[in-house]
Amino acid sequence: MASLVSKICSFSAGISVSALLLSAPTFAADQQHAALGDAATTDARILTFGIVPQQSASRLARMWGPLIERLGSDLGMTVQFRTTKDIPTFEACLARGAYDLAYMNPVHYTIFSDATGYQALAHQSEKRLRGLIVVRKDSPIQSLEDLQGTKVAFPSPGAFGASVVPRAEMRGRGIDFDPQYVKSHDSVYRAIIAGLMPAGGGVLRTLNAISDEMRSQLRVVYQTEGYTPHAIAVRTDLPDDLRVEIQNLLIRISDEAPELTKSVGMKGFETASHEQWDDVRRLELDASETGISTEGDVRCPSG
Repeated sequence: MASLVSKICSFSAGISVSALLLSAPTFAADQQHAALGDAATTDARILTFGIVPQQSASRLARMWGPLIERLGSDLGMTVQFRTTKDIPTFEACLARGAYDLAYMNPVHYTIFSDATGYQALAHQSEKRLRGLIVVRKDSPIQSLEDLQGTKVAFPSPGAFGASVVPRAEMRGRGIDFDPQYVKSHDSVYRAIIAGLMPAGGGVLRTLNAISDEMRSQLRVVYQTEGYTPHAIAVRTDLPDDLRVEIQNLLIRISDEAPELTKSVGMKGFETASHEQWDDVRRLELDASETGISTEGDVRCPSG
């Protein structure tokens, strides 16, 4: 892990602007923002909230938009939804500290909390993250061993539950397979349904988020061990009182408006501490196992 962190710390900030950052519309508390008057600068009243692109940007905007709008309203600030075209691009943006807040997977948090400076505020309540291997419902595949010598679709090398853990467990069983990276969880499910891939990795939250028609055509053949789920983390250079306020609001919104957390596929939020991801750190994953992106052409938001 230490070698991976050092590589990410050396990530160059002078990246060209050729790969498009996919972002959805801004969700702002307009009336609150207007009430601030001229005393506050615009930059001081804007936060970016980066969401790991497990699904398409449009789907993520629909899911997260109402929650982000409520957070901005309660803060009296503009909170902007941000995502990227794929998970490697999101990782490159995390390496640059591009987001004030970010929803990131467990291995992202263990790396970028040290390399970039993110502090966990919350995670999904009543949840252990388990990776899935899914196949078409009519597939003859019944176990991991049946995937010997086959192609298996994954969202990206660094997708923790849907890629890192299932790949490690398959290799631990001596299963030889050919990983194919298709950018998102939804793309994995579509590739399997279309018969382009015999199997693929996912997680229960994204599997439950697809349409009933799609889900009815899929079958889970394997679940991994459980780990601390995705983190909602904030940059440590934000003021302490703002970080505490955001954490308190996330928990309050979760309690007062459960429909907003249900919209993102969660029962609710609970407060989190840095040490809760020690279960992931104990895996001592190296760069070859995570495939975390540290280079490439990308433009990231700063506000």
